[in-house]
Amino acid sequence: MPSPPPSSSSSISQLKILRAYAKLDDASIAASHLPPTIYFSHTRHTLTIFDAYPKALFHFLVLPRLRRLSTPDLTSLRTLLQRAAAASSAAADTDVRARAEGTLDVLADEAGRLQGEIEREMRRHYGFTWPIWVGFHAVPSMEHLHLHVISSDLISPSLKTKRHYNTFNPRAEFFLPLADVRAWFDDEHQLEKMVARLAPKKYELRLKDALVCFRCGETARNMPALKNHLQQEFDALRKRETKSVAAS
Repeated sequence: MPSPPPSSSSSISQLKILRAYAKLDDASIAASHLPPTIYFSHTRHTLTIFDAYPKALFHFLVLPRLRRLSTPDLTSLRTLLQRAAAASSAAADTDVRARAEGTLDVLADEAGRLQGEIEREMRRHYGFTWPIWVGFHAVPSMEHLHLHVISSDLISPSLKTKRHYNTFNPRAEFFLPLADVRAWFDDEHQLEKMVARLAPKKYELRLKDALVCFRCGETARNMPALKNHLQQEFDALRKRETKSVAAS
């Protein structure tokens, strides 16, 4: 189940390709309008696809389908939060806020199911399981809200640049855990505060942070050195964990 190689699309810009996928109805999905290199699964409210350029051994995107909110509302996490934060006491706005929160709920449900499948594949291919990160990019590179479900190894050949790495490195805080985002809805003031904080200029600076290992905190001088270090870290983890599994 590791992510397959990318599939090209000439008719739709890569910026808007996720939105095009989210607009597909069940009949179109059943008719294989999504190639097997892209499609993984779908429900009434979500579509799960392989990331075309996986940044880890397991990397998926979970998209909300266009059933609960409008296309503009689902452009990004920021637009979703803006819509929710703007809700007033009026019945219609209250309903919009509930649907915004409900969108996160269905994404969380699907991510939880997906995590179980990933863990089964981890055991089958590697003999152990390791943490899976679930969250959003503060400033996404593609239109349409999408939730990353990615294994915490970051040793994919597609991870090539400092920007690639820091978009997922928890130390850079560009990657926003789903659990944190859902908690913002518990406090209206916190929700409004986070909408203001999700400014592209603020978060883009974090992508220029040093190449710091997310596991041990060691700083690498360049990407080749970091990738070599991450591979060594993963190999050591695998050796420890498989030994522990065998001894249990």
